Amino acid sequence: MDHHLLAIRVFTRVVETGGFTRAADSLGMPKATVTKLIQNLENHLQTKLFQRTTRSVSVTSEGECYYQRTIKWLAELEQMESHITDSQAAPQGVLRIDAGGTTARQVLLPALPDFIARYPQIQIDLGVSDRIIDLINDSADCVIRSGPLADSSLIARRLFALKWVTCATPAYIARHGTPQHPNDLQQGYPLAHYRHALNDRIQPLQFVDKGKEIDILHRYYISVNESNAHLASVLAGLGIIQTFRFMAQPHLDSGELVSLLDSWQPPDESMYVVYPSNRHLSAKLRVFIDWAIERFS
Repeated sequence: MDHHLLAIRVFTRVVETGGFTRAADSLGMPKATVTKLIQNLENHLQTKLFQRTTRSVSVTSEGECYYQRTIKWLAELEQMESHITDSQAAPQGVLRIDAGGTTARQVLLPALPDFIARYPQIQIDLGVSDRIIDLINDSADCVIRSGPLADSSLIARRLFALKWVTCATPAYIARHGTPQHPNDLQQGYPLAHYRHALNDRIQPLQFVDKGKEIDILHRYYISVNESNAHLASVLAGLGIIQTFRFMAQPHLDSGELVSLLDSWQPPDESMYVVYPSNRHLSAKLRVFIDWAIERFS
């Protein structure tokens, strides 16, 4: 039974990672072992779960049906085992979290001493990057990110609202003047744009005027694909930027930056803690999610 259960777990990982090699790497076992376990499972079920070629692996219709049933069964099994284990021991082990640079520096890291004081047996591996990671292939337990979810297989728990601010330095304003309307930015105001780390696309400055959306994307001195560097670009006087207010607030308070076009800022975004819907909620992940919601909402 243990051997058969292992084969089922390996099967779900092959489906989720899209290949035998990636599944073997994520599970820390030889590819030959993964291949043998899948072959044994197919023999047991007397059906083919994958179509294999020298270049690709795809799930058969029977394999997809089996996957949808097994992930529900595995989740229920792991939840049952977790309840038993959790009742006997405090949450412990390594918790892998991913967050953007500014979110990690200004939001998560300052709050973590409280979490560690509550759960001293949990070790945190924090990945910091503006790159949106793949929760399955990158083996993260959860990520903290903003914006809408593109993947319906993920669960997002809202933490807090994010307000936008458009800003520049006093020296920049003295040199170029103060825009009175978003459309004024088209008339000779250099911008410092944010460039998405995932797809390398420039994010326009976004505004709302009487319910109508206005996107500003034109001449810029620099574009940056990391949030801390993006903020540094405006502090260096390289242009006007639009960013989340919590990032710029210390510099607004000190007078290093001046807020612009406040009446036309776009709607708030939300910050979420995100995790896979088909992944077992371990005690360490569950207490972190509960703590984050309590702490930041």
